[in-house]
Amino acid sequence: MAIHLMKIAATIIVVVFIGFFGVATSTPDTNITSVLCNSGELETATSTHKNYDFYDISPYPNAFAYGHASCNQNITTPDCTTCLGAAKTDMLGTCQNAIGARAVLRDCAIRYEQYPFTD
Repeated sequence: MAIHLMKIAATIIVVVFIGFFGVATSTPDTNITSVLCNSGELETATSTHKNYDFYDISPYPNAFAYGHASCNQNITTPDCTTCLGAAKTDMLGTCQNAIGARAVLRDCAIRYEQYPFTD
């Protein structure tokens, strides 16, 4: 009986130790789901937002650009930044000279258009 209690105590100690000191690390899934392009030239600016969901309008009065970026809420802020960087690279690499574009990855998405949109 004493050996059984010692095994249980040792198991509990190991579980508590792993719970307090274990660090889960991951990398975002940056596989492309889809990339859509329009033609024309687009000037972009991107920000990240605490809620992983950000809409923005360019500050230029004669050349409007509307943008939206979002990440899966289950990834960390650095992973969101990495994923959005990969999405932006894929989007701009595929959609050169575009007035609008969208890249959808498994853990994030980014979109720019010349007109207001909701999605």
